[in-house]
Amino acid sequence: MKLVKKAELYVTELFKNVLEFKYKYHDVTHTKNVVNAVEEIGQQEQISEKDIEILQLAAWFHDTGYIKCKDGHEGESVKIATTFLVANEVDQNTIDSVSNLIMATVFNHEPKTILEKIMCDSDYYHVGSDAYFSFLKELRTEWKLCDVAIFSEKEWLNENISFLKDKHQFYTNYAKENWEPIKQKNIRILEEKRTEKRAIEKNEDLVVTPKKKKKKKKKKLGRGVETLFRVTINNHTRLSDIADSKANILLSVNAVIISVALSVLIPKLDSPGNIYLTLPTFVLLFFSVISIVFAILATRPKVTSTEFTKEDILNKKVNLLFFGNFYKVPYQDYEDEINKMMLDNDYLYNSLTKDLHYLGIILDRKYKLLRITYNIFMVGIVVSVLTFLYAYQHS
Repeated sequence: MKLVKKAELYVTELFKNVLEFKYKYHDVTHTKNVVNAVEEIGQQEQISEKDIEILQLAAWFHDTGYIKCKDGHEGESVKIATTFLVANEVDQNTIDSVSNLIMATVFNHEPKTILEKIMCDSDYYHVGSDAYFSFLKELRTEWKLCDVAIFSEKEWLNENISFLKDKHQFYTNYAKENWEPIKQKNIRILEEKRTEKRAIEKNEDLVVTPKKKKKKKKKKLGRGVETLFRVTINNHTRLSDIADSKANILLSVNAVIISVALSVLIPKLDSPGNIYLTLPTFVLLFFSVISIVFAILATRPKVTSTEFTKEDILNKKVNLLFFGNFYKVPYQDYEDEINKMMLDNDYLYNSLTKDLHYLGIILDRKYKLLRITYNIFMVGIVVSVLTFLYAYQHS
């Protein structure tokens, strides 16, 4: 397995430094998922450790040919894998096996051996995944950037339904039992979307007359939206700074009161003539200490941390603009997701909206604590003065 680890480091570095940015689907994330899939199926199909190692090596290298070309990348992948394996003194039989498995990923290849079946099923793991539609979005973006094809929404739905129903099948028992039901669920969702699309188009044809029918242009989010986010976030940040400044003022004032009380008033309480000052002094100290505690609570940083999985990131359920979340994500995965976010306006603005919402929650907590602090300080001053007057009159 040391060889597999070397292959992982080699391919990861290769994709990071050489693979073009336009490959949104066939990247290192897809490769890692295929490697995990061959291991998962291999263990369930009870094949040998040696065969699992061969499958993992083939999985790591099966898409490396994309650094050279898109069409016929499998042949380039074989060349890259062979160079790596020869350099690591791997025997010729293993090299041939890895090469054959890479070539088994060619579209429409009919697998013959159990290893080829595992390889084919693993390469299409995404069709039997709950994150299928996130993968579809990445693939559609890749095809657009690579000038493969640009589909309308209707054409895209038809293309994927046709592929899943007529051109794809799982070969291993494990994939048939565990991934096929999810694939069928994904097909039903695609068909429901297509039906909804047709119904909408039909209604539009009925409502709009031919003479007045106009193409609705999708409004693009422009500078106005960007200005809204920038100004709103800046305002919230300033409000947070103001709250911190007010809390610091109360901290300083109460610290001075406590210092004066401890250094000046308390030493004089031993005198019989000053005994009436005891109660007012301790009342003042009590409220000052409580005020300091709440002022500290208002300014104390609170970092929330959320547990999430790789699929949560793919499904865009994680706010990657908040450091409490993204510091747990490996750099390469974080870079990939940020790049995807920059190409997807909905994803970007939804993330900014989440960030703004969380900032508002923090501000609400901070100002509530600050209000409590000022109320305690105000009540403390009034009660201390009244206590002093009462003690003075009855001294």
